[in-house]
Amino acid sequence: MNILAINFGGIGDEIFFLPTLISLKKEFPNSKITLALEPRSKSVKDLTDIIDDLFLIDVKGKNKYFELLKLVFLAQKGHFDMVVSSGGNKLISVLLAMTGIRERYGYDTGKLSQILLTKAVPLNKKQYACAMYHDLISPITEYKTELPEINVAPQEKIENTVLIHPGVSKMSVNKGMIKTVGADVWADVVSLLLGQGKHVMLAGGPDDKEVIEGILAKVDVNSPNFTNYYGKTKSLKDLAVLIGQAEKFVCSDSAPLHVGVAMKTRTYVIFGPTDDKMLIPQSDLVAPIKANDNCPIKPCLWAHRQTTCEKLDCLKISAQDIVNAVLK
Repeated sequence: MNILAINFGGIGDEIFFLPTLISLKKEFPNSKITLALEPRSKSVKDLTDIIDDLFLIDVKGKNKYFELLKLVFLAQKGHFDMVVSSGGNKLISVLLAMTGIRERYGYDTGKLSQILLTKAVPLNKKQYACAMYHDLISPITEYKTELPEINVAPQEKIENTVLIHPGVSKMSVNKGMIKTVGADVWADVVSLLLGQGKHVMLAGGPDDKEVIEGILAKVDVNSPNFTNYYGKTKSLKDLAVLIGQAEKFVCSDSAPLHVGVAMKTRTYVIFGPTDDKMLIPQSDLVAPIKANDNCPIKPCLWAHRQTTCEKLDCLKISAQDIVNAVLK
């Protein structure tokens, strides 16, 4: 079976999509799986051997329609037996039909999708995102992979450690999607944990330079219990190893959260305007940290608005609140 999977979004979306691909591989052990995704998310391939090939399709760039036509051309040239695509756009079924692939699976977006797809699957957004994506293949297989699985071996824990990854993607910040507390709060979290005798490790990616510098300016970087790993994790896989070594992991609503889930490390996540029920599994290993703000439309981001509001009451979370949750 030669399978094309299509899933556009950030690296977190691709990690969410891994259980779907894993179940497909269980159903068709000798299959070849090609994933079409955005170039910014290509590092997901470093985490898994489920994906045999990538089609990099820049649907967020200036030449969106050219890129989609490129995808159609690559799909036709690839002689695929099956295509599975996420996304709730009504035209996705048209795109899949244009590929000429015989078996086509996507979400039910109305009459057109019901006509053009082999099976149009109901889209249920009110569940953990891994389960939402996995619904796409419910007509294909009875295998059910609940959580992301990555090719990083379980790590030996470093005793008494708390790893902090404070950042979110620069793209979300530029679009006005504020999803975490500021550098001052993160710095206070580090200092409070050091005061409790914890060994604090700090990590971040290229997008996190500003927040990392803000933290380093306020904390005791010479403390024997503080280790700065910023710039030392050169890939998502390196970060996964570090997350696996930590006893506890504190992060924002961003891709490293999903790596923490895959590594089965006790993970604490700052949630403001986004929906923790969709973004974390029901597990004793993952805990949301939220403000007690009583906002009537929370969570609002994506459900009610595309950017966060100016008040940001949902992110008025103190450093002490965060530390209390971690030490509980």
